[in-house]
Amino acid sequence: MNGALPKGRQLFQKIRGDFIGLNTQYRVVSGETSTRVYLDSTATTLMMKVAHDVMEDFYKHYANTHSVLHFGAKISTKEYAWAHRRILAFMKADPEVYTCFFTGSGTTAGMNRLARVLRDIRPDKNVAVVSIMEHHSNDLPHRKHMKEVDHIPLNSRDGKLGCVCLESLEKTLQKKEGRVNYVAMTGVSNVTGIVNPINEAAEVAHRYGALFIVDGAQLAAHVPVTMSVPDNPEQNIDALVFSGHKTYVPGSPGAVIVRKDLMEQIEPEEVGGGMVEDVFVDRYVVKEAFPDREEAGTPNIPGAVGLAAAVDVLDRISMELLRDEETQLINSALDQLMKIEDVVIYGETDTELCDRVASISFNITGLDHGLVAAALNDYFNVAVRNDCFCAHPYVKEMIMDDLLDYVELVDMEDIEQVYQLKRGMVRASFALYSTEEDVAALILAVKDIASRKDYYQSQYGVDSGENYVHKSFCFDHTQMFSVEDSISVLVS
Repeated sequence: MNGALPKGRQLFQKIRGDFIGLNTQYRVVSGETSTRVYLDSTATTLMMKVAHDVMEDFYKHYANTHSVLHFGAKISTKEYAWAHRRILAFMKADPEVYTCFFTGSGTTAGMNRLARVLRDIRPDKNVAVVSIMEHHSNDLPHRKHMKEVDHIPLNSRDGKLGCVCLESLEKTLQKKEGRVNYVAMTGVSNVTGIVNPINEAAEVAHRYGALFIVDGAQLAAHVPVTMSVPDNPEQNIDALVFSGHKTYVPGSPGAVIVRKDLMEQIEPEEVGGGMVEDVFVDRYVVKEAFPDREEAGTPNIPGAVGLAAAVDVLDRISMELLRDEETQLINSALDQLMKIEDVVIYGETDTELCDRVASISFNITGLDHGLVAAALNDYFNVAVRNDCFCAHPYVKEMIMDDLLDYVELVDMEDIEQVYQLKRGMVRASFALYSTEEDVAALILAVKDIASRKDYYQSQYGVDSGENYVHKSFCFDHTQMFSVEDSISVLVS
């Protein structure tokens, strides 16, 4: 048909409006009820309706895996195996080289697992290298399990921090050559949305005998990933971990994609049912087959199936298309925010120099981040996140000058509370379902708050938990939802 949209774009337009929670309404300070603008997707995404419906259909056949002797078990076993293959294909990871296994909640469990394994199989290499921009889940596991952790700096222009500095990475690897076990790097910052050149960084790491692992929590849903690079194997990613709940399936597990030859050098970290070939009174025999040997116990089978369904949809749309759409949205939001007086945006803002997806973090001069986030919610029904986003060193690096300015203006006995209230940012984050209308709602709200600072400050107090609370407006969550009430209705 002439003028018809390409198939991927048609699917994009269909799927972007089909997420559970997009039409949720709340009452705001004015007393009016409006549809929320969900800009907290970096913390967790909304549920893709297609993935939800696939899981609902799957539940009709649900049974445990590792058996094909009754119909439900046959279906579960086959579809769970498909989920592993689908994740590998999504990450462009050669199934002959890599395995995928599901673990824990989010990225944290998988990253801890990798840190322990790599520590034990390469005991002579006791240094891990990470960047200053890492989320705690890609920093603390390495601090705990490796003898030494080096933090490499970021590129900087006019005081604005950009992506990881590859020259600094190479200098660190040269200095500690022979001692570095692995480099662990986020693909996309959860604070600024800045995209790191992970394949190029992998090539630098491999040049000095280091492995390269990626925190893909913010990467998977936003940017195309290539773990196997046939034209340049030195750019291959050795392992990557990502979170199902940040990839449109809340309740799904984390996923680890890792080279098989690394994992098979050591007995699996977790033992129990499903990962053994045989068990005797005095010994047990671990399975050689992946991923079974890495998935002890009964896994989150429905969650894994739902996650694989979601990434299948993303591939059908095209990750390149999704990245381009989100880049336009981010650029639009950046351009408009930068025009608002007293708005400070953190991280490199020139997307020609430094790609961005997913997130924009900012502050309004003269207002605490907690107050701004509260006002955006209470007055405008715009849901954002604030504070340090589990990336304390990175956030502190970017706001240090602002903190020092505030410290000079307060009494020393008040400095602790001032520090707690001011050490942070406001983060607006976007996803497949985000639209220009969402950006417009954010801009309208930020403009109003920035232009009426005294008014908004007068409307809030700080509670014992150092949260900003409106002086007259109160949101009673039980009026909107209560698990007990839902149960009572369903069983009545």
